[in-house]
Amino acid sequence: MLNFIYWPISAILWFWHKAFSFVLSPDSGITWALSIMFLTFTVRMVLVKPMVNTMRSQRKMQDMAPKMQAIREKYKNDQQKMMEETRKLQKEVGVNPIAGCLPMLVQIPVFLGLFHVLRSFNRTGSGVGQLEMTVEQNANTPNYIFGVDEVQSFLRADLFGAPLSSYITMPADAFDAFLGLDVSRLNIALVAAPMILIIVVATHMNARLSVNRQEARKAAGKQQAASSDQMAMQMQMMNKMMLWFMPATILFTGFIWTIGLLVYMMSNNVWTFFQQRYIFAKMDAEEAAEEEEKRAAKRTTAPKPGVKPENPKKRKK
Repeated sequence: MLNFIYWPISAILWFWHKAFSFVLSPDSGITWALSIMFLTFTVRMVLVKPMVNTMRSQRKMQDMAPKMQAIREKYKNDQQKMMEETRKLQKEVGVNPIAGCLPMLVQIPVFLGLFHVLRSFNRTGSGVGQLEMTVEQNANTPNYIFGVDEVQSFLRADLFGAPLSSYITMPADAFDAFLGLDVSRLNIALVAAPMILIIVVATHMNARLSVNRQEARKAAGKQQAASSDQMAMQMQMMNKMMLWFMPATILFTGFIWTIGLLVYMMSNNVWTFFQQRYIFAKMDAEEAAEEEEKRAAKRTTAPKPGVKPENPKKRKK
């Protein structure tokens, strides 16, 4: 059902594995880890422009917040009319709330697709989603775009002794699928646990950067304050989810994430760190340019020093 996600994800991963195999061993865990990292960077690079557009849209929504509040108060007893006027205002301003969710909506299927593709290199287990193949069947069965040779290459690869499709709670009977590797749950945990902690801290710090900027802009008067107690509570709740709920979710579910997926999450956080700085600087420059244009327009229309302002009403008489 989700093949439309799995095939493209496996194709991008396959491309980068072939590219890095020109300079590194195809069976090396480093080669496969770099392939996962550059899969991450490929997807995030495509999403840079939509993310910039999302930030611009959010700025426009902040500017139109007072008008939105006026619509809510005027049509508080007529929900249909309120929705019509809201859509009309959004069209006038050029805001598309759905488009603002695009970067996040795209990353979710990428995460799920990579999770499935990496786990599908080892289908010998008897857990959820596993096919209970024999070791021989698994090693000789393609995995989406990956042929038998690539599947066997992946099964021979490890990162500091932990196979890339292994995870802390993996059934012990699935260890035999990793060709020629001496696998232990302790070794998997020793590799996975530090990665999980790094991802948790990085996720919190990236969220903190965003929240701190939001608070600094509000203090400087560059961002509209929440126009109601309900909106203020929603904003506070969103910030708490970014800062604490998401990192906590990663911490308590990390035991089911493969080593390869943890590599993806670490790469994703590194990209987010640098992308936020780039986009925030770009938005600040655009906002400064807009403010300068407004000031220039005021200076153009303002009367010259010593000249009495004209009164349009007197001119009509």
